[in-house]
Amino acid sequence: MNKSLATAVVIAAGFAGFQANATEGGGNAYPNGAEGFMSGALPPQGLYYQNYLNHYTVNKVTDADGDNTGTDINLQATADVSRFIYMTDKKLFGADWGMYTTIPLVHLSGEVAVNGTPVVSSTTSGLGDISISPLMLGWHTPNFHYAFALEVTAPTGEYNMTRFANPGRNYWVFTPVFVATYLNNGFEASAKFMYDFNGKNDDTDYKSGQEFHFDYAVGYHLNNLTLGVAGYYYQQLTGDKQNGQKYLDGYKGKAFAIGPAVKFDTAAGYSVELRYQTEVSTENKPEGDKFWLKFTTRL
Repeated sequence: MNKSLATAVVIAAGFAGFQANATEGGGNAYPNGAEGFMSGALPPQGLYYQNYLNHYTVNKVTDADGDNTGTDINLQATADVSRFIYMTDKKLFGADWGMYTTIPLVHLSGEVAVNGTPVVSSTTSGLGDISISPLMLGWHTPNFHYAFALEVTAPTGEYNMTRFANPGRNYWVFTPVFVATYLNNGFEASAKFMYDFNGKNDDTDYKSGQEFHFDYAVGYHLNNLTLGVAGYYYQQLTGDKQNGQKYLDGYKGKAFAIGPAVKFDTAAGYSVELRYQTEVSTENKPEGDKFWLKFTTRL
């Protein structure tokens, strides 16, 4: 099997969710780049709703050196994600205590070919893997806001090991999360740091490695308008295993993305944020471009 065909088979084995990196099938549970401005500033007590509309287009696959494998790939992934946040009036360790759940609906369509010959193609839609955090703690100072959460992602999405595109990943994921925002005289720097502990896919006996990744945004506030750049960094720190053995060389992935971002806060109390991100450096993963539309309001 040549290198391009081998890569195509790996991707075809399980392109899941609406984000692609290394690990099984090239995907991971969290949609990198989802968060942008003011990510570390938790809101006051109350119930909030956020909607994330994401479209991700993949046009090539890179190897361990970041070079194009030559695999012909055309993947389109669209997701509409609802996130409900409830901030209580309780304090814990001096922090505001909240909780949240994230519910994705995904549509996946794609084809992988080698030397012009299709290897596999698929189109599917459905509920993705739901994430929940019963423990989210936020602290605030005049210029610095930060929060910590423990998040669990359950394998609620549909999964079929013989299908190219799957809404779900078929394993549990446990993620400690740290978010922070620095704001001073209109300047803002925000980041969301995550570390994923992936469970095993029992259908394929495949265990994806541990992943470190963070979203970032840097911008300047002009009254109700924020302008800047946003993106993400991703690196898989431990190797993949299948049937208890290291898969290939561990199939560790890496990615960096950047692009323009704009956020508008309205007098009515809701905000709209637009972001475009292009993956400028990747290893062992599909590479493409993302568009984000994020809406936030208090219920």
